Amino acid sequence: MLLKSKKEEIIKELEGIIKESESIVFLNFHGLKVNDETMLRRDLRREGVGYKVSRKTLLSRALKGKAEGEIPELNGEVAIVYSKDQISSPREIYNFQKTHKGTGVLLNILGGVFEGKFVGAAKMMELAMIPTREVLLSKLAFLLKSPIQHLAIAVNEVVKIKS
Repeated sequence: MLLKSKKEEIIKELEGIIKESESIVFLNFHGLKVNDETMLRRDLRREGVGYKVSRKTLLSRALKGKAEGEIPELNGEVAIVYSKDQISSPREIYNFQKTHKGTGVLLNILGGVFEGKFVGAAKMMELAMIPTREVLLSKLAFLLKSPIQHLAIAVNEVVKIKS
């Protein structure tokens, strides 16, 4: 059993994390093995994303009044995944799920906080599937390059015909 002073300290720490983070994902990690959780923490840390396991009651107290709407239902064992970037935390959880599919790793996104509002699991999954900035820029460059490339091929064919 936690002492009241320890609970207050945990709530203050959670409030600090919530205040500094652009996005927060509520994650159910029930059944996650210790070595998988260690791997998850390492992967998240590498991408600048934080991970904290918390009691649901303390997390609810820390979240009270911090975002608009109603807190999504937090079932099972809950952790928060947070980052100073709006998309990193959901994307990294999604990527971890994808790379460890079929290995028995169980992670369920329960919802989160995005742009100052509580959002459900479906919205967090939408955010998670947004490609990285580099991927989007490369797709844009390809789209811009394609018409120019076709024009160059057409001009080259006209030159061949006239020669």
